Amino acid sequence: MTSVESAIPAHLRADRTRPTRKSAAFRPPYPSFSARFAPSVRQVVMAYFGVQHPSETPPPVAEKALARLAGAAGSAHRERARYVDEAGYHTTVEIRYWTDPAEFSAWLADHDFWTAGPASPDAGFFLEVVQPTVRRFETLFSNDRREGIGVAAEGLSGEIREHGYWGGARDRLPLAQTDPLDAAGTVSAGFSGDLVTVVPNGNLCLIRSGQEWTETDGDERRMYLAEVEPVLRAGMDFLRDDGRSVGCYANRYLRVLAEDGGETDKTFGLSWWRSLEDLETWAESHPTHVAIFRAALKYLSTMGPAARLRLYHEVTVAEQGQTRFEYLGCHPGTGLLRAVA
Repeated sequence: MTSVESAIPAHLRADRTRPTRKSAAFRPPYPSFSARFAPSVRQVVMAYFGVQHPSETPPPVAEKALARLAGAAGSAHRERARYVDEAGYHTTVEIRYWTDPAEFSAWLADHDFWTAGPASPDAGFFLEVVQPTVRRFETLFSNDRREGIGVAAEGLSGEIREHGYWGGARDRLPLAQTDPLDAAGTVSAGFSGDLVTVVPNGNLCLIRSGQEWTETDGDERRMYLAEVEPVLRAGMDFLRDDGRSVGCYANRYLRVLAEDGGETDKTFGLSWWRSLEDLETWAESHPTHVAIFRAALKYLSTMGPAARLRLYHEVTVAEQGQTRFEYLGCHPGTGLLRAVA
């Protein structure tokens, strides 16, 4: 039997005061892995630069801003993705990750133009940043291909124990060993001309959950695209349109872009939640996620070990003082603006 290890690295383990969902004797039904960062990494930065416009073709102001951002070197990892939101706005998001907040601050001091204005009638700009300590986020990969913040890590763990059951994300979060991570306080907004700054509640939860089907073909590719992806999209649409009823402030279902701007066979959901508990409750019991789970289970049981679909996610529970949410000329359903509408 293959040995397993904890998703929480040794230097972040603490004497637990909060119970886990499974005992140390639990063995997961399939292998998964977590990103491993150097012990010297204490905090990371996840920054989302978004531009939205009602037209499918980006207006000149959006193209100019994206070109300027593309020329701004720096960060440990960067990528672009796009989606159409609930108001029909076409949106491009550049995601950047750093493993040193000081490097991010220095970079931003030289490139803090994204929401500097003035507002444009043709496009809205938003900047959403979280800077969690390493005790406040976790990662999970179904294979050895890292995505998201995991690309900035040193490598991967061996096979981990805390996955394959409801509540695994909480069990992988180092801070959850001793903290319930309950939502604290309320969401507020400040206004300065056309710029809206949102201050979220404490312990705001972010999840990025992705899938890649590049290497699938034949029956596997057909089954994913015909039977799994439509159910996943329905769940993403529910969170996008009606997520506030279950504690989801905003949800985006994005397609990752290649270097030339073309679409890849990669998608991910990116959603902001009032709390980790709200996310857990939706995942465990809501019909839209139960349907996703059943479709995925059927797919994996049919394909077996030969399945070439790649899955991953990262979950962050953010401290209130380590966030930045700015919206310039955006429609009121954008991101965390929905939480104060």
